[in-house]
Amino acid sequence: MKKRMLAGCLLLSATLSFGQKQGTPLYKAAFGVQAYTFRNSFPKGTLATLDTIKALGFTELEGGATKDMTPQEFRKACDERGIKITSTGGGYEQLVKNPQEAAATAKILGATYLMCAWIPHQKGNFTIENAKKAVDDFNAIGKVMKENGITFCYHDHGYEFQKYGDGTLLDYIIQHTNPAYVSFEMDVLWTVFGGGDPVALLKKYGSRWKLMHVKDLKKGVVGDLTGGTPAENDVVVGQGQADFPNIIKEANRVGIKHFYIEDESNKEFEQIPKSIAYLKSLKGK
Repeated sequence: MKKRMLAGCLLLSATLSFGQKQGTPLYKAAFGVQAYTFRNSFPKGTLATLDTIKALGFTELEGGATKDMTPQEFRKACDERGIKITSTGGGYEQLVKNPQEAAATAKILGATYLMCAWIPHQKGNFTIENAKKAVDDFNAIGKVMKENGITFCYHDHGYEFQKYGDGTLLDYIIQHTNPAYVSFEMDVLWTVFGGGDPVALLKKYGSRWKLMHVKDLKKGVVGDLTGGTPAENDVVVGQGQADFPNIIKEANRVGIKHFYIEDESNKEFEQIPKSIAYLKSLKGK
């Protein structure tokens, strides 16, 4: 893994030194990464993987403790490398059953955000009944999180773009959850895959969006409402279907402060340096 990490860092350096544009950087936030990106590396060595994350230039992480570490130990290892765990995650059933326990773990990690990325439902058949239950559950979970100083976010996954009324079931969830308790994390790939317009949704719901997963969907891929697509359809940021210059511009305007690159491909060490270089190359007027 170390050889792959070194190659990635050299590629990042070479890419950054080529074709620099003039102007003010459009991407202004710290660079964050979703831990799922390194799902194949963490089981082989947590500390080595954290060293890789540091070497790539990431200073923020969205994730939780690995199986071989307690939350306290994982946070200490991250702190020692200058990596702050700004957000963590929780499974839907776990959060419904014991939100207080999830909040306590998030606080140990040092996270100020906790996200849920999936609502249980029959694959390809997300219904208004599923959405209504999620609204009630999210309001309850979010209340407990707020009482503990944590912001709860639901991470969209594409299946919520089922048409409903004058909009979609995602619109229903956003409009019926309590803004005091429930915020949202936009996953750009899944938003596009589900037929959503990231820029339009950022404009429509503004500060309800608190976090973003920066990932891109391969050109030519036609999405659906399943919330799933093969790993090879996750491509280098800027090389897919998403309009990232305008997405980042609008995300800055609505106040998103934490962006996490998430690479679900099996070429993460090749693609991540290119994604970072692309974001650094974006310039505003």
